[in-house]
Amino acid sequence: MTGMNRRDLLKSGALAAAASVTAPLPAAQRSVSDANSKTSPIHFGVASYSLRKFDRAHVIEFLKQLRISDLNVKDIHLPAGNPEETRRAIAEFNAAAVNLSAVGVIYFSKDDDNDMREKFEYCKLTGVHLIVAGPTQQTLPRLEKFARQYDMRIAIHNHGPEDPNFPSPLDVLKAVQNMDRRMGVCIDVGHAARAGADVPEAIMLCGPRLYDVHMKDLADLKVRESQVDVGDGHMPVRRIFKSLIAVGYEGFVDLEYEIHEDDPLPGMIKSFAYIRGVLAGMGYET
Repeated sequence: MTGMNRRDLLKSGALAAAASVTAPLPAAQRSVSDANSKTSPIHFGVASYSLRKFDRAHVIEFLKQLRISDLNVKDIHLPAGNPEETRRAIAEFNAAAVNLSAVGVIYFSKDDDNDMREKFEYCKLTGVHLIVAGPTQQTLPRLEKFARQYDMRIAIHNHGPEDPNFPSPLDVLKAVQNMDRRMGVCIDVGHAARAGADVPEAIMLCGPRLYDVHMKDLADLKVRESQVDVGDGHMPVRRIFKSLIAVGYEGFVDLEYEIHEDDPLPGMIKSFAYIRGVLAGMGYET
């Protein structure tokens, strides 16, 4: 157990329960009656990197408190390199009814068959069909070859202005648009905004090549260190959802909460309350 003892966990549990009941919707969103609501076409999950300071048991408990059952899992919570340990972790997630929607981010920086095969074998063992990937321009053709061989979809994650390969989702789209249909895009909305992309427009442009979305918010859309709870910044969340619905997006929107790493749950609760409120204001039930 890391970052939180049992007393702290129980305290956070109470906090979560209270927030899920009492979190108010913004005034503009309270006008939609339940009678007119329809099921949301957008599916939400959590990027397990949000809970990087916590062990698997805590991740499972936190997902229950967030009322989320889908996890984009990183190797800190699903160990690679030892198939028995990987199977044991998968069994724990399965027993808790946690669906592993994707694995990653997995970095493919080595242009080598053996290195890629080892990573694809790990992903195959997990049973997922989507890898959130961080390749280089040089490793991209080899990654496409393995995506075909293993019949895995690849969602290449943009990492903002600091990324020499794919700073913007539009850079990813340009690289994959003439490749196998398994090769697609993971839009990290924060990094995309910092790279100068209009996120809702980027969603429309990526369309059927969009396989995953990482959600976060920034107080300053140019500053990486300005991340805040979703709803407290300037990310155009409602426009993002409208674009996702317009393109018929069928993947997950995974909250990737990178701040308050020792105590992320209150901010994640608040973020999901806002997200659900936005959708309620659009006439959707979550």
